[in-house]
Amino acid sequence: MQPELVPHAGRTEALGATVTPDGVNFAVYSETATNIWVCLFDEQDQEIGRYELDVHQDNTRAGFIANVFPGARYGLRAEGPYDPDQGFFFDPNKLLVDPYARHLDRVFVRSPRLRLGREEAVDTAPLIPKAIVRGETDNKARPRRKKAPGLFYELNVRGFTMRHPSVQGPLRGTVAALTTRRVIDHFKHLGVDTVQLMPTAAWIDEGHLPALGLTNAWGYNPIAYFAVDPRLVPRGPQELRVMTDAYRKAGISVILDVVYNHTGEGDQQGPILSMMGLDPQTYYRFVEVDGKKYLVNDTGTGNTLRCDHPAVQRLVIDSLRYYVEELGVAGFRFDLATILGRDPGFNPEAEMLKKIKADPVLSKVILVAEPWDPGPGGYAVGKFGQEFQEHNDTYRDEIRAFWKGEPSKIGALAGKIAGSAELFDFAGRKPSHGVNMLAVHDGFTLRDLVSYNDKHNDANGENNKDGHNNNQSWNCGAEGETEDENILAARKRDVRALLATLFLSRGTPLIQQGDEMYRTQQGNNNAYAQDNEITWVDWEGADGTLVNFVSAVNAFRREHPAITHDHFLSGQERNGVRDIVWLHPDNREMNEGDWNDAGASVLGMWLRYKDDEVLVWFNRMIEPVTAHLPEGEWVVGVQSDDTLEVPISEGTAIVPPRSVVALVRPQQL
Repeated sequence: MQPELVPHAGRTEALGATVTPDGVNFAVYSETATNIWVCLFDEQDQEIGRYELDVHQDNTRAGFIANVFPGARYGLRAEGPYDPDQGFFFDPNKLLVDPYARHLDRVFVRSPRLRLGREEAVDTAPLIPKAIVRGETDNKARPRRKKAPGLFYELNVRGFTMRHPSVQGPLRGTVAALTTRRVIDHFKHLGVDTVQLMPTAAWIDEGHLPALGLTNAWGYNPIAYFAVDPRLVPRGPQELRVMTDAYRKAGISVILDVVYNHTGEGDQQGPILSMMGLDPQTYYRFVEVDGKKYLVNDTGTGNTLRCDHPAVQRLVIDSLRYYVEELGVAGFRFDLATILGRDPGFNPEAEMLKKIKADPVLSKVILVAEPWDPGPGGYAVGKFGQEFQEHNDTYRDEIRAFWKGEPSKIGALAGKIAGSAELFDFAGRKPSHGVNMLAVHDGFTLRDLVSYNDKHNDANGENNKDGHNNNQSWNCGAEGETEDENILAARKRDVRALLATLFLSRGTPLIQQGDEMYRTQQGNNNAYAQDNEITWVDWEGADGTLVNFVSAVNAFRREHPAITHDHFLSGQERNGVRDIVWLHPDNREMNEGDWNDAGASVLGMWLRYKDDEVLVWFNRMIEPVTAHLPEGEWVVGVQSDDTLEVPISEGTAIVPPRSVVALVRPQQL
């Protein structure tokens, strides 16, 4: 039987394509479209039917098409005003992807025809992915008890798996590759309990990349929020569900990096792919200047999602719940999360944020904010409330500055390793609300941090003008690759000291893919367009000794509540014990003069919680330091530089150059 529209039978309650025994209900939100059609396509990508959504209620257009079943391919067309100067881009020649599409049949590909004006009358259907109707399922994801992450591991699905020797060729670069036993074993060896996947929602390349022969490798340019990119799940979104189930059984949570701040439709000259052709002024922010309307660019990408609009809020909530309830995701990291609270400045009590926090499903999962965006007043670290953890860029900057050798950084070091109380110690928040990181995807790898004074982004085709300029990096004596054994040894020593600092700090640590393997990106600190060996993890070239060190120092962290106990340190005596004492190596507590010493380069952190004691020494000097110890016997628990012994005798320890040493009482081993 042929598909046919059942007059006035459409329902507006559920948006997207809803399967029933007799057909499919389609519903689309638009305040300004005058007509919306569902277009059906056959296996040869030919349009075989066009059906007007004939029910119009509360800005939602709906229609019920009988004899349409799971597996059917469809797209949308919309009619309405076309006036780019007033923020309207309606053009029935532009096939549009349903914002609620769950499954796409192909990836998005750039073409100049996608942005031609209405007067050009070019049908874009051959260029646009088709949504595939998915059947309903009773196989809901098993609910998880929300567990505070102990170690985040950020990875890019393609880059992490493309060169893994245990991943078979066709699986490389896909979500399914992450279910390979040796991949999961790697995370278990490291002690990772939360894997954070860089964006998985179907994305498109930025406009300038095709001419350079480059493609978007990171995914921070989404079009369809519900649909996992077909490159990552070639057999359908259920592949992500298989992966999350496997990781749950292994005791590992999977969270997604989500980009609810902009879309890949870009600015007024961008492609018309979905929401820009359906109802741009509902979905995007505009500003009026001299009678013309322009897209707001608080994200630096050409457009900004209008998160203060109820329809956008519904889209965000519905898609997040879909990933949790259908695909088994345990939480989310929100890219440029301040956009969620823009009205137009950042408001921590914005309706979008309140809805996420109050939602009965989302309030029970892991929520992490990247608490800034490039727009005015877009820096909001510490302002997202108890429900969110937050990336702490001040930790990254101050720890880098200390180890680089910047003057007057001893106090900043203490503040950061103690949990950044100045940012998070209020309104019932805890140190774990701060996510400490030294390196993430948008910057140097740890190896490059100590190998390059400057960024080297020439491969990106932007004359090295892209990427951060202030990296607080150092090269240990030579820029980039070298055969000098002393420099090579110094770099590995510094990386180990940085990692030890991270794991011995209060807060929740995060490492990015491959830093535990000593991965390089050849000095590229903005490798978003390098879907090649620059970003692909070199598993066979991994530094196994460094991997084992990360495993060991993370295990040491987990075994010592003096490090991980989730309270802010006071230094005050309680029951005869102080939770923190800051020590100078010269056998005294740090005093005001010590804290103000611009050249201070050594610090002791004596932590005590119940019967657990850990004394950590940080030495950034290029020579060993004799550190006086509190009374009693001490032994080495973990040290960053394992090429040298740490002699302990007569109440002193010799802390090696450029290293971190953690001491414990013998009975604690």
